[in-house]
Amino acid sequence: MLEQICQLAYKAGDAIMEVYQGNAPMAVSQKSDDSPVTAADIAAHRVILAGLNALTPDIPVLSEEAPPAWEVRQHWQQYWLVDPLDGTKEFIKRNGEFTVNIALIEAGKPVMGVVYAPASGVMYLAAQGKAWKEEKGSRAQIRVCDAVPPLVVVSRSHRDDKELNEYLKQLGEHQTVSIGSSLKFCLVAEGKAQLYPRFGPTNIWDTGAGHAVAVAAGAHVHDWTGQTLDYTPRESFLNPGFRVSLF
Repeated sequence: MLEQICQLAYKAGDAIMEVYQGNAPMAVSQKSDDSPVTAADIAAHRVILAGLNALTPDIPVLSEEAPPAWEVRQHWQQYWLVDPLDGTKEFIKRNGEFTVNIALIEAGKPVMGVVYAPASGVMYLAAQGKAWKEEKGSRAQIRVCDAVPPLVVVSRSHRDDKELNEYLKQLGEHQTVSIGSSLKFCLVAEGKAQLYPRFGPTNIWDTGAGHAVAVAAGAHVHDWTGQTLDYTPRESFLNPGFRVSLF
């Protein structure tokens, strides 16, 4: 099934790039939480929803663009967790740092994940405890890798977070790089970065697929109390703060 999910992510990426590369001005509207949404978000959502419903009609879907009510999902043991266009702010800036995120959640854990960056054509995928990077038709397994000093990856759109800056001051010698979307998880997964600390707000659809890739590559994804991020259905979609690390 992983291969079919990869093909679905590619198809959603094509729908996104049609808008991204278009000549018309990019129309942006605001959702109730003040986050931006574009025609590309909606187009990718429709592609993924139709594809998942056809592929696994018995597995419900939780997408950022159409999250079911709490009463509908409160007893789900298995579900698809989807962010059709993660990094909408980066998409609007046209910097290429946006992704399609699709994860399969079972018993609160992301057991399969696909993160596709359509602007670069790079895909990260994970299942059954293994993770790969696919680029230009070539696929290679990826693993975390230690480095001294460590490279810390931080959010491009939330770089001014006070807690983050205090944390970095106390970290000791390190280097930092800023990047958008769930690509931060993937940089740790492929060994290019060693740490992704997050204090600002995220939703479960922002993290599910990247979490799956990072863990399959040997990383840990813990909240600041040391607990693994949990995707068991709950009324709020918000995650606690967390870090993606080698240890």
